[in-house]
Amino acid sequence: MRCHYEVLGLRRDCTDDDLKKAYRKLALKWHPDKNLDNSEEAAEQFKVIQAAYDVISDPQERAWYDNHRDALLKGGVDGEYQDDSLDLVQYFTVTCYSGYGDDEEGFYAVYRRIFQLIVKEEMESKINDGGEEYPTFGDSESDYDTVVHPFYAYWQSFCTVKNFAWKEEYDTRQASNRWEKRAMEKENKKTRDKGRKERNELVRELVAFIRKRDKRVQAHRKMVEEQNAEKAKKVEELRRQQKLQNAKLAEQYKEQSWMAMSELEKELQQMEAQYDKEFGDGLEDDEEEAEEQQDGRASDEGDEEELLYDDLYCPACDKVCQSEKAMRNHEKSKKHREMVALLRQQLEAEEEEFSNSVGEETSAMEDEDQILSEEEDEELQEETPKPK
Repeated sequence: MRCHYEVLGLRRDCTDDDLKKAYRKLALKWHPDKNLDNSEEAAEQFKVIQAAYDVISDPQERAWYDNHRDALLKGGVDGEYQDDSLDLVQYFTVTCYSGYGDDEEGFYAVYRRIFQLIVKEEMESKINDGGEEYPTFGDSESDYDTVVHPFYAYWQSFCTVKNFAWKEEYDTRQASNRWEKRAMEKENKKTRDKGRKERNELVRELVAFIRKRDKRVQAHRKMVEEQNAEKAKKVEELRRQQKLQNAKLAEQYKEQSWMAMSELEKELQQMEAQYDKEFGDGLEDDEEEAEEQQDGRASDEGDEEELLYDDLYCPACDKVCQSEKAMRNHEKSKKHREMVALLRQQLEAEEEEFSNSVGEETSAMEDEDQILSEEEDEELQEETPKPK
């Protein structure tokens, strides 16, 4: 059986206009009335052209034909068709090649032919001739960046363009209604997707098998490891030099500071000696003032310490904290709150007791004042003469 597109001389992505033009041209060429001398061959050829045009001109027939084209050309869709794709399983072994040279039986020659056959099968299954390019496997001397890396980057994520329509279980043309046809199409799609997935995984696993044994990849990996080790060594050396330089700068800075302090002390001693020579007891007065200032600073420090002690002392718990943060944490503690509540109760009880005692004393004093006032009134009455 010939391909309908080849009979009409068209590409698989041709338009309806291209189809009509090609059919008219071939129909005029092979019509039996135009070929009276060779009428039998013309009739047979015209019949093939008419059949091809009938299928391609119908959108549904054309879609079905495109999906089953390979199966139809290789034996039909009655279940007898067997996929003649390259069997890749036999290449998952080191016995399929001999050595890593570029000879016919070498590693690179064998697997280069394998991927050329895979590309050929993919190109035959494409509807249009355009599209992506397939990176080549190269040879033992191929550059890693321009050949090896692009090859593995593409084939490790390989996706086939084959539709695997020959694996379908149902012929949708025999469906009695549209619901049955949809159910058939759904089951056929599952079958095609399964076949496509298995093919993709098989090719990717073969690529992983080859990459693990590819001497070009191993050499590149070793080179990268050496470069990384060299970079780490350089970084460590730079870090060590930086530390030495920082230590040297710090040492120089300390020496300069010490020298400056020594020179300053010498100048101060010279100034003191000259001042003592010129003014006599003035130095003693200065020393007394310095002592007074020192005593004042000491007293101020003592006051500050007392204030700090008061701020860090908890009278409820009778405890001195080491810092303000410790004091804040202590004030939030449960024990502190209980002691504060207890202290508050004690203070309230003492205050109430004190108020009661003060009230009793006040009432007693008022009673005494009243008694004294009554006695004074009686004395005044006795002293006052009665009228005759």
